[in-house]
Amino acid sequence: MTIEQHIEELRAELKNVCDAAERRQIEVELELAQADLAEALAEQDGAIVAEPPF
Repeated sequence: MTIEQHIEELRAELKNVCDAAERRQIEVELELAQADLAEALAEQDGAIVAEPPF
């Protein structure tokens, strides 16, 4: 599963969840997945270097 697919699944889950605690858990997971995607895209564009400086 790609990160994009994972994000879409989390968004779909978020639309259907009723429990507040579960909603917050999905929101956090969605935020982390979106951050991972942003990092991966920045690495592809050369905007950041993911390798350690040593």
